[in-house]
Amino acid sequence: MLEILDALQYTFIQRAILATILTSIACGVIGVYVVTKKIVFIAGGISHACFGGIGLSFYLGLNPLIGLLPFSILSAGALGFLSKKTKVSEDSAIGILWSLGVAIGVILIYLTPGYAPDLMTYLFGNILTVPASDIWLMIGIDIVILVTVVLFFKEFLSMCFDEEYTRVVGVSSDKIYLLLLCLLALATVAMIKVVGIILIIAMLSIPASISRKFSHNMKTMMVYSSVIGAVLSLIGLALSYQFDLPSGATIILVMSVVYLFVVGVSEIQKRVQRKNVEVDFE
Repeated sequence: MLEILDALQYTFIQRAILATILTSIACGVIGVYVVTKKIVFIAGGISHACFGGIGLSFYLGLNPLIGLLPFSILSAGALGFLSKKTKVSEDSAIGILWSLGVAIGVILIYLTPGYAPDLMTYLFGNILTVPASDIWLMIGIDIVILVTVVLFFKEFLSMCFDEEYTRVVGVSSDKIYLLLLCLLALATVAMIKVVGIILIIAMLSIPASISRKFSHNMKTMMVYSSVIGAVLSLIGLALSYQFDLPSGATIILVMSVVYLFVVGVSEIQKRVQRKNVEVDFE
């Protein structure tokens, strides 16, 4: 514990903690929509398609996040267009964009002279290497997500539960859905350095799924999900520092263990309640 407290004096640890909190806010808010709307695999499709943006950035010699941001939004737009405006099924669109993005990224990285030193960071995450510029980008992403959710909260809510009602009241559910996918793309960019492309799905779904065990109110779930995500991520970060483990994988491992524990306790409580009801009935 003393070693962890001593580590707080280092700038890279302070940035890692701040990045963890900022990422948890984005994941907590968007993750609730992802879990409620049941679009977890769409999130996976967008995150893996983003690998093409990383490859493009390496090829052009840019900061990978600069290429990742527009590429992720374009991927979200393409996925929304294919699934809503064409006869291509949603799962087919996910598979196409998923594989296409990875293929583009692999080819561009192969064509890039030299070695890509930070590639593993974007695949599996390394929160300890987050620079100050990425912190400011995360702050901007959080602001955009929060402001958009506040402005379109009712539209997002109706779309998640009843798209037909959304159309009846005069709101284009397709446009709202596309807007949600764009916010999901922004959240993906914020998470890349924390857990990497491979583990983004878990970061989006686990805190939101845990919060769902305690509340079914969307606003409350967003708060719970953000707090749970931040606390568990900080615990994972501390454990990764203490035992010299990969930060992204350790964070997801902690979240997974806690989720399984919560689910187990919830099932036990349900069985006890059923038995009590049966006893009362008898």
